[in-house]
Amino acid sequence: MEWTGRQESTNVDDRRGIGPAGLAIGGGGSILVVLLALVLGVDPRDFLGGGGQGIQQQQGPADPEEENLAKFTKVVFRDTEEVWDEQFRQLRQDYRKPTLVLYTQSVQSGCGNADSSVGPFYCPADAKVYIDLTFYKDMERQLKAGGEFARAYVIAHEVGHHVQRLLGYSTRVDEARRSGNKVEANRMSVRLELQADYLAGVWAHHGQRKYKFLERGDIESAMNAANAIGDDRLQKRGRGSVNPDSFTHGTSKQRMRWFREGFDSGDVRGARRLFDLRYEEL
Repeated sequence: MEWTGRQESTNVDDRRGIGPAGLAIGGGGSILVVLLALVLGVDPRDFLGGGGQGIQQQQGPADPEEENLAKFTKVVFRDTEEVWDEQFRQLRQDYRKPTLVLYTQSVQSGCGNADSSVGPFYCPADAKVYIDLTFYKDMERQLKAGGEFARAYVIAHEVGHHVQRLLGYSTRVDEARRSGNKVEANRMSVRLELQADYLAGVWAHHGQRKYKFLERGDIESAMNAANAIGDDRLQKRGRGSVNPDSFTHGTSKQRMRWFREGFDSGDVRGARRLFDLRYEEL
């Protein structure tokens, strides 16, 4: 992916090295363990040895590799701001930009305290995207999903959740979660996650037209990342069997399909299809 030389986002809250006291879990395999725990429907801390102790991070010398990852993330985040600002203007709406939070090990968000093992996430309560940069290494080592554009896909997916909330799609999922019907709530969650994949593809479509940032193999690396985090693949790896009723993010095939459809069409309005189709058609 060609990203050097472009402007970085200024909507960044860099909390690396000075995170709040809270649960801090290390280890290169932690992200995979927690992903598996989440799809299995259990508390990730059950896999990771309990609640842990609150710690205060110490600021150390800047690591060149980490600084490069931070710069990359800020540039891609800026790319999403530019693309979505243009797309919202075409929809005759204002794009209220989210904030990127970079942190180390643990962070206090508007959605509560979180640690790096949960991976990148979007908090609708404060409209912020949270990323611990060590996740990129976990993607490569644990999920075999390396590559810069695979990382860009992850960022764009989380920003996609922000776009969903601005466009009103998230309210339908919130209603399903409040209904008490766990199967239906899971199915609505799948729709939401696949829609975020679709929107990530829409971003890539327009980002390529605007910046010409794609290089050979980039789309394949994003598709590989989508494939690696499908519910069916993670469940099979984690417990040896698959339970579709417990899916919350979609299968590998679905995640690849909807990212690709978003990329091929570039049509933000097409995102509504994720809620118009029957669940079996996703």
